[in-house]
Amino acid sequence: MCKMSMHAAPHALDLPPGFQAVPLREFRDAFGHAQAIAADSGAGTLVWVCRFDSIEAAVVLEPEQPLVEARGALYAGMNAAADALALHCPPEKPLVFGWPDTIILDGGIIGGCRLAVAPGSIETEAPDWLVLGLHVRSIVEMTADTNFKRGTSLASEGFEMMDGNRIIEGFARHLMAAFDGWNAKGFGSVADRYLARLQKSAGVRHRIDKNGDLIEQRAHGLKDTARRPLTAALATPQWLDPATGDPWL
Repeated sequence: MCKMSMHAAPHALDLPPGFQAVPLREFRDAFGHAQAIAADSGAGTLVWVCRFDSIEAAVVLEPEQPLVEARGALYAGMNAAADALALHCPPEKPLVFGWPDTIILDGGIIGGCRLAVAPGSIETEAPDWLVLGLHVRSIVEMTADTNFKRGTSLASEGFEMMDGNRIIEGFARHLMAAFDGWNAKGFGSVADRYLARLQKSAGVRHRIDKNGDLIEQRAHGLKDTARRPLTAALATPQWLDPATGDPWL
């Protein structure tokens, strides 16, 4: 689905071939920085922030498909994030997706993915670049005022391993595997793996259209079919608290 340029990764991260790591200091914005350098840095650039409380990274992609299909990269990113986290997740803690971009652990939001598109992109043409962002809360500093309403953290849910670097490395490896599967088997392989983790509603069947829209069909028939457009949903990440720039708590 996407081309990766060949760069050597620095010692801080052990990344697969095709990725170039760009580290940022704490409190910088990986997603924003990746967009700022995407045109010059090229595919495979992985920007990450050295934070103790969150896992934050963003990858530059260069799709070969038109934009209307390339937005499916969000689902590949969600699958890659879940696969990287599942290796260290307590077995009794369900790890599921809230459509389209939210990662939910044992009922609480821990973060998610988001997607940015090069300005001026046209639906029927391949964009110059996409940026796929990942943000997961690893630790919450507990205070007297801490009150979990919507979210949680990896530490709060008993994760075995809290090294954010290893999670980012796993994310990169699984992302490359997801794109390989997309290229070999088509987008359906990505969509099916995503749907296997999607939060379900009783009596509703789901599928993902080629353009990334979620199709919901109730058992009563076609008249009860609804379409949820991916493009509109990406405009406002469901997992992101705009007041803090971090996942909802």
